[in-house]
Amino acid sequence: MMTQKAEEADLDLDRDLFLRQLVRDLSGTLESVVGLDLAEGYISAVGSNVGHWIDRSYKDALETDRLTATQVAEVCVDLKRRIGGDFYLISATQEELVFGNRRCPFGAAVMDRPSLCMMTSNVFGRISADNLGYARVELEETIARGDPGCRVVVRLEKTPDTKATEREYFRAYDPELVDTN
Repeated sequence: MMTQKAEEADLDLDRDLFLRQLVRDLSGTLESVVGLDLAEGYISAVGSNVGHWIDRSYKDALETDRLTATQVAEVCVDLKRRIGGDFYLISATQEELVFGNRRCPFGAAVMDRPSLCMMTSNVFGRISADNLGYARVELEETIARGDPGCRVVVRLEKTPDTKATEREYFRAYDPELVDTN
């Protein structure tokens, strides 16, 4: 009796698919065990760290200590492109940056996993706030919630009319910016 070798099996499995499935299952477990709000909190903590790392990577590559608003918008679009998303800038003013997206970097794994959207919120919010001082992110539409695409608004000015659906981000402490004299 001959059997097919595992390495010859026609299987749609690679590192990218494996990691997306892993993240999907982790977020789903968090959402079902601790609830959506706490799952979003946990993923936000990871997203904040990733945001710092991405911000530093772009600053090093662009040889700058601080990104301009234009560069922040470019970085947000570029980083999503590099990881398989299809984000684009809808509009940019002094007050806000508005992004659209036609394809999630998580692919189909994001469906019914709205906590994963905290990665976008935190990465965009962290990069914006660390460079521009403040950001308030609203995920107006998301593929994870069943919308045909995403619409992400990053408000760059603090105002008293913050919505419950927005998350605020402030510039993180940067020891290089503190005058010790």
